[in-house]
Amino acid sequence: MLTNLSFTSYAKDKILLIGDSLSAGYGVEQAQAWVHLLQNKYIEDNTPITIINTAISGQTTDNAILKIEAWLTTHKPSHVLIELGGNDGIRGFPIKLLQKHLTQLVTISQQHGAKVALMEIQIPPNLGPRYRKMFTDTYTKVSKQTNAYLMPYFMTDIAIKPSLMLNDNLHPNAKAQPIIRDFMHKEIDSWLQDRRLNKTRV
Repeated sequence: MLTNLSFTSYAKDKILLIGDSLSAGYGVEQAQAWVHLLQNKYIEDNTPITIINTAISGQTTDNAILKIEAWLTTHKPSHVLIELGGNDGIRGFPIKLLQKHLTQLVTISQQHGAKVALMEIQIPPNLGPRYRKMFTDTYTKVSKQTNAYLMPYFMTDIAIKPSLMLNDNLHPNAKAQPIIRDFMHKEIDSWLQDRRLNKTRV
């Protein structure tokens, strides 16, 4: 779990990241992983944001449902970022089940008072165009139904470049991690700004 206690004490935004191996730093040293790099950037820039990383390699949406209440109760995040579904897709989980689980993860987080972002996960082409489209469309549906912020997938431009991938062609290598960090720095900033603007309008 990735927290910085001295930084957490004055962080205005506490982001609970619920993810899988892509955010858990699979195949790289933890010091090289994008979440660690991004937290370090926030500290260096004196930006009051703390990331609580609960990402686990192999995690599926149903696994996360069993743990989310404990995570929310323990950490009391202001924001929750859900980066899940890739393992569901690879295992061929029914789309209706994926939608149900994602909706539960979002609504439970919202019931705890957190603002939620849902990352639009994409799966490999070899799973078939029909299933792949239905899979990706699920994220838009859940986002609209729950009013969660829809965040673009950080692997879209990386997965197509072998030089940025591990030999399994599923996970980003160490060279890709700073690229993901910069992508997520921009996207998280857009998400937080969007929520602040909405709050101001209300």
